Amino acid sequence: MNLYFPYLFVFFWSSAFISGQFIVQSASPFAALSFRFLIVSIFFLLFSFFFREKILVNYKLILQASITGVLFHGFYLGGVFFSYSIGLSATLSALIVGLQPILTNIFSGPILKERVTLVQWIGIVLGFIGTVLVIGYDIGKTIPVLGVIASIVALLGATTATIWQKKFTSEITLSVNNFYQAIAAALFLIIVSFIFEASFINFDKRFILSMGWQIIMVSFGAYAILMYLIKTGTASKTSNLFFLIPPTTGVMAYFVLGEDLYLIDLIGLTICTFGVYIATRK
Repeated sequence: MNLYFPYLFVFFWSSAFISGQFIVQSASPFAALSFRFLIVSIFFLLFSFFFREKILVNYKLILQASITGVLFHGFYLGGVFFSYSIGLSATLSALIVGLQPILTNIFSGPILKERVTLVQWIGIVLGFIGTVLVIGYDIGKTIPVLGVIASIVALLGATTATIWQKKFTSEITLSVNNFYQAIAAALFLIIVSFIFEASFINFDKRFILSMGWQIIMVSFGAYAILMYLIKTGTASKTSNLFFLIPPTTGVMAYFVLGEDLYLIDLIGLTICTFGVYIATRK
């Protein structure tokens, strides 16, 4: 089963870009995310109780897990959702966030003492080239500068969270770790929502279905898999999977949102897949 975890992660994580587009049409971005992670934290808490896991751990571990949650759910997802809400295309946002493996590989060496080989760097370059081919250069005539800044914040948040998670929070079980991450992110996003937006949520059919997918398939599925991959592997190899997110999202957008998919996209997807393979293989 572990063999399929990376593929499941890529599929579920990519689907968040699609469902996120629907969510911001029915709710303000930070209010929607705070609602999501309140629900997620409750379920992870119940899960931990059911399996009798130790929830009240050392306060340092709680703090470390909380910081990961704020970085991943608050800054990364908050930045992505906010960029959607002010008109930045999912394509451009995905391209910016898709740079995450490069930053992670650069910093994982000096911080985590991980050795990034020449073959891995070749895979990283191929992954980046494939991503750019899929995304393309036609990113629209009007680009909101604030949306670009928000996506860069999301990029930095995801990179920092990946390294932080690997370095500090591997001593807690995944469910307890995810509980503290989710509750910390929810509290952080509630504060951000009150300060920076006119909070609202319309519980229409579109919101309920899209949010339900993100809670079950993304928060319980993709994110739990990501934490497992970071815990059992290296941060650099795990982050390379993010190169597959933009092209996979492009394919999904073609079927779900009716966006165009060209031959160059398929070529880029092939190059990207090969790059990730040689960068993450044993």
